[in-house]
Amino acid sequence: MFEKALSRFPNETIPDVCPQREPLPEPSPGEKHKSTLAFHWLCNPAYPKNRTIIHKTCGIILPDVHKKSTNKRIHRVFTGSMVRGQTIEPKGSCNLAIPEEDAGMASDRGLLHMSVQHNTVVLHTREDPHTLKTDVIRSKSRRPKKLKWKTESRSTRDNEYSPLWMTMTPPPSTASKSMDLGGTMQDDNDFPKSPQNPPALCSLRANKYPFIIINGRINHMAPDFCHFRQSFSLCWSVVVDPLEALKRLLRNFAVPLAKVNGERLLEFGHGWDNDWRKDPPANSLLLVLENWKEVLDLVSRPGQRFKGEGGTEAAAIHIQSCWRRHVARTAYSSHCRRKWAAETISMSWLRHARMRHVRKALQARRFRQLENYRSRAQHLATNWKHIQSSKRTIIHIPSLGLSQRQRLNLRGFDILQNIQIGRLCDIKDENVEVIYVCSQHLEEDILQYYTRLLNGVSHESDTETTEVPVSRRFVVLTPEALHYFPTHNMCLSTLLKYSPCTLTRIKNLIRGKQAYIVGGVTHADDLAVADELGVPVLGPEPGIARLYSTKSGGRRMFTWAEVDVPPGQGGICSLNQLHETLAELMAQNLDVRRWLFKMDSERGARGTAFCDTCHLNCHSWALQEARRCGPDLWNTRWVQESVLLRYLDEIPEWLACYARPAKTSCYPNWTCFLKTFLRQGGVVEAYPPSDGVTCLTVDLLLEPGGEVTMLSCGDQLRGSCQLETVGSTVPQTSVHPETLRSICMRVGRACVQRLIVGYVSLDLATFVNHITMEQKVWATDLDITYSDQLAMTRMLLTVTGGALNFSSGCLEVPNPAMEKRWERHDAAEPPVISCYAVIGIHLFHTNLSMLYHYVFLKMCRTHGIGFNRKRKQGTVFAFYDYSDRCSLGMMTVSENLQGALVTFARNLSVIHQEISSSRTQGETNFKVLIKNIEDVLQVMARNKLQAVENCCLDSCCTNKLSRVCLCQL
Repeated sequence: MFEKALSRFPNETIPDVCPQREPLPEPSPGEKHKSTLAFHWLCNPAYPKNRTIIHKTCGIILPDVHKKSTNKRIHRVFTGSMVRGQTIEPKGSCNLAIPEEDAGMASDRGLLHMSVQHNTVVLHTREDPHTLKTDVIRSKSRRPKKLKWKTESRSTRDNEYSPLWMTMTPPPSTASKSMDLGGTMQDDNDFPKSPQNPPALCSLRANKYPFIIINGRINHMAPDFCHFRQSFSLCWSVVVDPLEALKRLLRNFAVPLAKVNGERLLEFGHGWDNDWRKDPPANSLLLVLENWKEVLDLVSRPGQRFKGEGGTEAAAIHIQSCWRRHVARTAYSSHCRRKWAAETISMSWLRHARMRHVRKALQARRFRQLENYRSRAQHLATNWKHIQSSKRTIIHIPSLGLSQRQRLNLRGFDILQNIQIGRLCDIKDENVEVIYVCSQHLEEDILQYYTRLLNGVSHESDTETTEVPVSRRFVVLTPEALHYFPTHNMCLSTLLKYSPCTLTRIKNLIRGKQAYIVGGVTHADDLAVADELGVPVLGPEPGIARLYSTKSGGRRMFTWAEVDVPPGQGGICSLNQLHETLAELMAQNLDVRRWLFKMDSERGARGTAFCDTCHLNCHSWALQEARRCGPDLWNTRWVQESVLLRYLDEIPEWLACYARPAKTSCYPNWTCFLKTFLRQGGVVEAYPPSDGVTCLTVDLLLEPGGEVTMLSCGDQLRGSCQLETVGSTVPQTSVHPETLRSICMRVGRACVQRLIVGYVSLDLATFVNHITMEQKVWATDLDITYSDQLAMTRMLLTVTGGALNFSSGCLEVPNPAMEKRWERHDAAEPPVISCYAVIGIHLFHTNLSMLYHYVFLKMCRTHGIGFNRKRKQGTVFAFYDYSDRCSLGMMTVSENLQGALVTFARNLSVIHQEISSSRTQGETNFKVLIKNIEDVLQVMARNKLQAVENCCLDSCCTNKLSRVCLCQL
């Protein structure tokens, strides 16, 4: 039966041990293929159709061990370490003998229901036969009854091989015995079943039988191969598949000679993966060769595959596949590009359509908000007089509506928006209630401090909280959107716009009351907040404010107002325009020693740079030419042309080497400054040609009815940068009050004509012309906003109870000592005294963060720093930095300017000494202010002594001359 099954396999896959036997007829290729597959499936017991193939080819029905039996009888399981064979005959077929004691059981249950469990064979050494017999006897005595398999091995000359579970053919020298790896011998009567680890069974013999493969083919008659095949006939089913794959690989790559290592081939065969549908990896298969390195180099050679068997077809297939891949890849890439382009175009179009829709909706909303603003502004202008004389609520939003780039580059932006907390002092008017929108959360001690301050109680009094009516007249609110956007540096109006809870509370507070908004730097969101609250805004439209708040717009406004401005030109946006304009201005104004470059959109000294003409090589030559020509002839353009050309040649290098930004913390060098200057546009103008220059700031209120009112004026205090303002002295004493009032009225009317209403801040510079010895006043800057000086001045007037007299230029404070006498005589006006105040707005010291505000106040009280409510003199602090506590405001009030300056300098010195040590000085501007104030005090003392000697100058003139020298601040 097995002969019939095995005769279907081709001769090349069945070892031919007995060449004398007549060969079978040559089968067809289809039958060869079917036989090969059947042989593989027959040798694989795990294959699902293995039982079917054995049944068709051999006629044997094997039991289905995976099928669950429905018979309720308990099957007997035969176990043991091995299956004992009765005899191993040299010839004959396999006989299955059943012991007599188990015959009844076999007839009852059937042979197919038996289950045999396999165990490892116990083998013994050749040298100890006694031990062998003893172990066999012991194993027989311990093992239960088991089936006896009567098998007969086929002769090696039959050229046919039985499966491993049927027989194991020993080598010719040991026909009746088999050898274990350890060298033990076993009798044929105690023949074991198929071993569990076939590689270990033949590993000692594999390296003894090398053979060669020439041109991918094996000579089956070669002695080495015949010896190898005869020796490993029992394991031949393990070797067949790897050997066929190896021959096929060698033929495909035209390998002329390959030396096979039998041991490696056998080990590789035992590791053969049944799931491999194709040949195994070539790198692992070639390791069974002795000369695998040479073969691997040959196989790895490019084009070697096409020299072997079927190389022409493989080359054609490879060329076709490469070309088809190229064509398919090209088509796919083109399709992907078209698809990507279509998606990009569609998404871009959808985004554009949506953005256009959103843009139109925003434009419509802003237009509606602007129309509502204009209608409410008209109503405010019509009823302004009535509103000012009746009870009203002022909503203060000190917002800095700067551009996003400016807001992101500003350090401590929330602190800058809270400097104007002095707006709370508007409740000095009994008809006013204030809603102050704060950019920081106020602590309870700060609220108590401002409550006592506004109630007229000095901070030296008891610290216990006292409920006073004034606390009901102001409310401090913080938008909840501040938590949502902590690092975006949004302006206060934008934060309030996205704070519905705060807006709802404001609506409840102003319900049924007359109210209006006082903002800061105008922003489009001011109109959105006003439209949401339904109240007017005391300020210009955002577009108008942006137009005239620039440096170029301010110069145009001053020109329309017919006030003096520094020589210069605005609207510069290119480098050539800058050089040409500067050369022309320098040729026309040879007496100017410093030229300023101001950005249009920056505020203060942040966007200012300067360059001195003393570094210009041709400047001395130009002065000589001007003296030679005379002033009348020099004013003609053709005379200045030679100097103009010389300036044009030297200005680029002069600016690159000597131009410096005023604040290097913002722009470290001229290159960075120039890049931003040309992008934003700016102004070139002259610095006053004098050693004594005083700058002053005047705050105006442009009422909706068209009237112009002066609210504050003060001479500026300079910080570390000569162009930076850190405070002021109130009132100003550098310009005659009538001259100042005339300039302010003209500028105010020009602003009103161009639809500017609200609060305006005007910067002026005054100096003495060294040629005519006359005082000149230049208008240098215009800010359409509520200034920091105005907020501190409101606090000053609230604390002292005084008022600014702009006609006389004095700060009039009630005289406590004369109040009773005035009440007794019923005089027309209460007695007042003239006082002076020094206001520090931007005071900074990093060591202040170590102290809480109430600790700081106690420390100042210990050193006698405080405000005397009876005398209306002393020191008052303004706290607006609640997170870092590094910044604060301070004002000192005295009967004369010198006393106010001395008190201010002393306070700074004491505070610095208390919070600093030799090792921790910290970053501060206290030292610079103290030094500048000391220089001014020396100049004032020198001028006063000169006035006394000449006996021609009164105290007022002394103050004026001394204030002219405040350029050193």
